[in-house]
Amino acid sequence: MTIFALSTGPGTSGVAIIRISGDEASLVIKSLTSKEIPPPRLATLRKIKYINSFELIDEGLIIWFPGPNSYTGEDMAEIHVHGGKAVVLAIQNEIAKVKNCRLAEPGEFTKLAFQNGKINLLKAESIADLISAETEVQRLQAIKIMKGNSSEKFNELRKKLLKLLSFVEAKIDFPEEDLPDENIKKIKKDSSDVLNEINKILNDQKIGEIIREGFKIAIVGPTNAGKSSLLNNLSKREVAIVSEIAGTTRDVIETHLNLDGYPVIISDTAGIRDSKDDIEKKGIKLSLNKAENADLKLVVVDAKSIDLSGFLNDLLKNDAILVINKSDLLKENLDPEITKLNHVIISLKDNFNIDKLITKIKNNLKNKFISEEDILITRERHRQHLVQCVDHLKIFLEKNDKKDFDKAAEDLRMAIRQLGMIVGKVDVEEILGSIFNDFCIGK
Repeated sequence: MTIFALSTGPGTSGVAIIRISGDEASLVIKSLTSKEIPPPRLATLRKIKYINSFELIDEGLIIWFPGPNSYTGEDMAEIHVHGGKAVVLAIQNEIAKVKNCRLAEPGEFTKLAFQNGKINLLKAESIADLISAETEVQRLQAIKIMKGNSSEKFNELRKKLLKLLSFVEAKIDFPEEDLPDENIKKIKKDSSDVLNEINKILNDQKIGEIIREGFKIAIVGPTNAGKSSLLNNLSKREVAIVSEIAGTTRDVIETHLNLDGYPVIISDTAGIRDSKDDIEKKGIKLSLNKAENADLKLVVVDAKSIDLSGFLNDLLKNDAILVINKSDLLKENLDPEITKLNHVIISLKDNFNIDKLITKIKNNLKNKFISEEDILITRERHRQHLVQCVDHLKIFLEKNDKKDFDKAAEDLRMAIRQLGMIVGKVDVEEILGSIFNDFCIGK
């Protein structure tokens, strides 16, 4: 089946690119242009016509990418035309008339690239991340993954385990022959080394996921402290309704920001107080949940009545900035115990010290994202496969200590499989290849 789709954004634009991939791609180009396929990878100006009437639709560039040296690994073509909706729709309708041609599903071109061995799963995911990147940090992370740093590391660990499995498989296949002591020691040492490496990768504070999804900041505190005003100030627009009536915000309001290239999701939450209103109670519960899951909490309090007992004291214990608002109403010095906390005194009314608060937030972001190691995990999927790999390796080491090779081999296979699933590479034949290459079976 040949697929086609608009590869540029929908709507009116200067240029639109329609991509075609599959066995019928050459027939589509010939039918639309009434000419032979242009030379590979050379932008060629052609008149694009209705297939049956030969009436002109538009004039544009045709670029031909013969398989397997194309993005998808199949014969592929791109049609570059003017980006009017009518032009794009007319061309797509004509392509659909060609036998075995249909509109592509979301991500299907990249899926074909993966299935045809042009890219691995990590690169496929990084392409999606690059397209959706909104900040410089997100773009840089996607580029690093595209360059193959992560896949190289996971493939390296996987190859180490494959080598160990070949030793174990040899012992199972030839039980009458004892494995040399150095091989047994190597199995134990190398598998322990891989286990330690994976644990080190997992101990990354989830930086990759935070960069990809956004650094979560929750604005929390009692009612009428200025939480919604702070959200609007940081967003530079009116995101939340501001009112002197306590309990105005009852749900969680979120907005996405770009702070110095760092992706941030700021949440304004319901003011926390004792309430008999069922809806407000649910909002307060959501507030506490949002605070618990946030990477940073901005605990906003009124300078006139600072009470840090109870829940506020708990919120300030980890990853929090105490924001003392309404400094214009502060008539005496702060309690020395409060000044010991990570705090900033502001006035949203007078726009006082907002820049100081933003600097504190930025410093927190930078400290969170600074890492000497390459970021290897960017999705929860990667993390779960690594966690399962660790579990299987631990069991393997326990069984290996007991010289229970038959059962230990299965756990090692499962560990290898989990690593393979990260890059989309699960192939039993590789194990066989490793055995044949390293052992003279017919001796």
